[in-house]
Amino acid sequence: MRVSNKARMNRLFRNGGCLDVAIDHGVCNEPSFLVGLEDMAGVMDTLIKAGPDAIQCAYGQADLLQRRPERDKPALVMRIDMGNPYNAQRHRVMWSMLQNRHEPIIGALEMDAACVVVNLFMLPDEPELFRQCVENISRVRADCQKYGMPLMIEPLVMLPNDVRGGYQVDGDVEKIVPLVRLASEMGADIIKADPTENPEDFHRVIEAARVPVLVRGGGKEDLKVVLAKSAALMRQGAQGMVYGRNIYQHANPKAVVSALMAIIHQGADGEEAWDVYNRG
Repeated sequence: MRVSNKARMNRLFRNGGCLDVAIDHGVCNEPSFLVGLEDMAGVMDTLIKAGPDAIQCAYGQADLLQRRPERDKPALVMRIDMGNPYNAQRHRVMWSMLQNRHEPIIGALEMDAACVVVNLFMLPDEPELFRQCVENISRVRADCQKYGMPLMIEPLVMLPNDVRGGYQVDGDVEKIVPLVRLASEMGADIIKADPTENPEDFHRVIEAARVPVLVRGGGKEDLKVVLAKSAALMRQGAQGMVYGRNIYQHANPKAVVSALMAIIHQGADGEEAWDVYNRG
């Protein structure tokens, strides 16, 4: 009998929205991502007190969240794949693989995760990497359906390595929409999508997804810009965000979480969220 994933989805989308703070960057093998994540126990403690809807990490750090006794702590979103596209130097062989190929979601079940997340990379001239991602998703989808585990797919369209050094987000809506549609066709329950270069185009991503869409944060930016952009994307139909470096590399993560939660759950615009941040 198919087990419904509704209970786990409800843990993520409180009042219809979700702020998922990503601290799963250790699987990327990129030193710059780890600035601010040196003391994972301390980071986790800070984020739990900040009170986002969810915290995203890999199996090796999930115990820091799940061993906590608080009943109202954030839900766990577990990263179950890893790859090497994030380094400034392009690798001779690009790859993405599941962390447990035989039982991909066993760790998420063990840790009582509310959701698992897997990448769908679209990099220039890397068809084998894309094939590996499709294979990963295909393997995970069957287990997710069997055990009622929501599947978040992260479709990433990236620029060539030589454009800015390291694979960077390509905000072209004409490229993002087809990859989001593919994620939907493969059975995503949630899609973590890059923002379009023009936030006013993001409704096209929502239409292609047909499931809840959370906006991916990417690299660290000026916070006031981040808040204004986040509010604009919410107006286009996003149901929340998955932000990492814009939170954990900030001097006051709790205040940033408060500002983003105001956008997601109270409909605050960028200026109102900025005021919330300054009060934090």
